[in-house]
Amino acid sequence: MAIAHKGEFTKGIILTVSFLVVLAVIYSPVFKGKNGLEAADELFNSIAKGSTYYIPSVIQKNEAFIGKDFNVTIAMNNADMAEKTAFLFSTAGAAVDQTGAELTIRGDLGKVLGAALQDADDMFNNRGDALADKYGYDPKEAMYNWWQACKLVDKALKKQKRFKEAKFVSEVQTKAVETGYNFYGIAPESVSERAGILSFSLIFYVVYTLWWGFAIFFLFEGWGLRMEASKQKKEV
Repeated sequence: MAIAHKGEFTKGIILTVSFLVVLAVIYSPVFKGKNGLEAADELFNSIAKGSTYYIPSVIQKNEAFIGKDFNVTIAMNNADMAEKTAFLFSTAGAAVDQTGAELTIRGDLGKVLGAALQDADDMFNNRGDALADKYGYDPKEAMYNWWQACKLVDKALKKQKRFKEAKFVSEVQTKAVETGYNFYGIAPESVSERAGILSFSLIFYVVYTLWWGFAIFFLFEGWGLRMEASKQKKEV
């Protein structure tokens, strides 16, 4: 295709090449050993962690469930997972019987959830060694086992029509265990502490998007491809 407008085409080439150069930098490990996407992900995770610390309020709510007994049977994914999960519950003071991947658990619901909440708090605050010492295996695996068990206990309690208890178990799962797992190893930061880099990231995203849009626009202009309103036919 012949170039109809060399000036516009040259602008398009310059914008395209510079866009690709910046893209190459973004995907290079120049941000303390991380590429731009990994660094940005770490930044936003740190800011998110600073505003999602719900565990203390859940611990306070758990006091109402201390002394409430529960008796459920749940099926884990496999026998090994069941054995490791059984150890979580037995360490928390519950009685556990295992048959293959199936666990029958009896105990004080508040005390068991209190143990899960303490583990979640340790993980959220990057104290994974506390779980490794207590259970003897990877702390993230322990938290995943708590998460899976809470989900199954929630379903079992609903079948028993203990909806209040089931709702709280679900809250422990999502607001404590899940956040402890997801934010383990991340340093929390507030928006005010990183306002400068956060503003730069958002502005850069908008500018970079427009950058590519104008590159395509000028290239098409250079080739003579334009969008024009169609002429209206006059009736005779």
